[in-house]
Amino acid sequence: MKLFVPALLAITAFTSLSASAQKLKKADKLVVEAIQSHVNYLADDKLQGRRAGTSGEQLASDYISKQFTAIGLLPKGEKGFLQPFPIADGKEYKETSFLFLNGHEIPKDQFFVHPLSPEKTVEEMPSIALKEAGMPWFLDLAEEKQANTGNPHFDLASAIVDKTKTAAAKGATALIIYNDDDYAYNGKQKGETLPIPVIYVAKKTADTYFTDETVPVEVKFKAAFQEKQRTGNNVIGYIDNQAPLTIVIGAHYDHLGYGEDGGSLMRTGTPQIHNGADDNASGTAALIELARLIKAKRDRSKAVNYLFIAFSGEELGLFGSKYFVEHPTVPLASIDYMINMDMVGRLNPDTKGISIGGYGTSPAWETSMKDLPAAKFLAVKVDSSGTGPSDHTSFYRKDIPVLFFFTGTHADYHKPSDDADKLNAEGEYRVVQYIYQLIQQTPKTSKLAFLKTREQSTGTSTRFSVTLGIMPDYAYGGSGVHVEGVTEGRPAAKAGIVAGDVITQLGDIATPSVEEYMKALGKFKKGDKTTVKYKRGDTEHEAPVEF
Repeated sequence: MKLFVPALLAITAFTSLSASAQKLKKADKLVVEAIQSHVNYLADDKLQGRRAGTSGEQLASDYISKQFTAIGLLPKGEKGFLQPFPIADGKEYKETSFLFLNGHEIPKDQFFVHPLSPEKTVEEMPSIALKEAGMPWFLDLAEEKQANTGNPHFDLASAIVDKTKTAAAKGATALIIYNDDDYAYNGKQKGETLPIPVIYVAKKTADTYFTDETVPVEVKFKAAFQEKQRTGNNVIGYIDNQAPLTIVIGAHYDHLGYGEDGGSLMRTGTPQIHNGADDNASGTAALIELARLIKAKRDRSKAVNYLFIAFSGEELGLFGSKYFVEHPTVPLASIDYMINMDMVGRLNPDTKGISIGGYGTSPAWETSMKDLPAAKFLAVKVDSSGTGPSDHTSFYRKDIPVLFFFTGTHADYHKPSDDADKLNAEGEYRVVQYIYQLIQQTPKTSKLAFLKTREQSTGTSTRFSVTLGIMPDYAYGGSGVHVEGVTEGRPAAKAGIVAGDVITQLGDIATPSVEEYMKALGKFKKGDKTTVKYKRGDTEHEAPVEF
């Protein structure tokens, strides 16, 4: 699951717990064992956390494809079971840039090009002490940080951008920054291209060449980049009953790898494998076993087809499911509804609570959920919203009814400790039973009616007390925060922001990315008034907001 929502929604009880536990039959035990086996494999260290677009993801997709083949599903990707999609992975400077100081080539590990730099070659002999027009300027980061000691609003990355713009306005041809080895290259940094190139030089090299500020330094460098990209793969299997309608059952199978993309809640700083047993090997295991149950049912309904999708790229911002709904391998208009399972492996054995989102996306759900035999093993709570921090949101935004199954968060969420030995496989089987029975009970002769619902709030590990009331598009590759949805009655809606707008600034804080937007929110408290700048197409707008 990409994001953790602390309070999933204002949920109401729907069913009650069973008065007494019932023993599993032999056939049931086999499914429980299969669920545990799937999770054991998918959450093994050899898959290295199943980060989208890596060899670990490939091992997982191979496993799922083999399971689909054994079950008898038809491949319904674009390359067999696989549906490849691109993942932008930022910029890399090492193959295209160089730096010479006083005629000596500086090793690539001793400098880097700021990722927002324009691509340009500079050859000058500037003085470190003088800030002359037509020459590169120098900035000592240690002095800059010292000057801002005690300033709670100081942000080094923003300060460098501001200093660069100031230097360019005064005629500088480049900015060379140095003397802080904590400052690191971030190839995924977003924002407008800077007016002049910026080169960072490591302290070791600066101590060699920049010791006498009165002596000019011969500087020659090239600032250039290569766009990095990796490929993720959805895994798609199909039961084709030659029917007009198709039910989509999905779960994401990717996780955080070593936390390279910033989703980890571990704060030790030492990279570790995030195995993601519950998030979301559990949902993938449920997907495989539901496919097996539906395919094996001899009297299964011929009135509907079934599409089973294991999504990748969910942890990056629903990349795989967004790609699928824009490049569907069955007609999107034929999809009756979508069921999503994300973190269904930690059913509390005492409370047996499970949350089902999307209840309000179709009036059919109230009837379909009544009197299901498996309900006696669960305490079901429902939520109306069709949006949330997982792949069902992509389908809801295409006006498709959805349901989202979730057994709750826990202390191991997005940490290396989310391992297979903590799975409640029997509890997950009860969830699988419930979903299977719900599918059988949901009408298949006509398409379910779709209803719009309120927007679900999302959150990250960043703590803030206010919100604009938008759902950001985490897959957006441009500068700014692309708005996917707006909650009625909240500040963004009152300011006139609509889905499709791109927020570029909150108050005097630029928001080139979702991460910077979250940081900006953290500067405000309830009752504060400010302005929001946003783009609609090529037109820029500014509006007042009150939190």
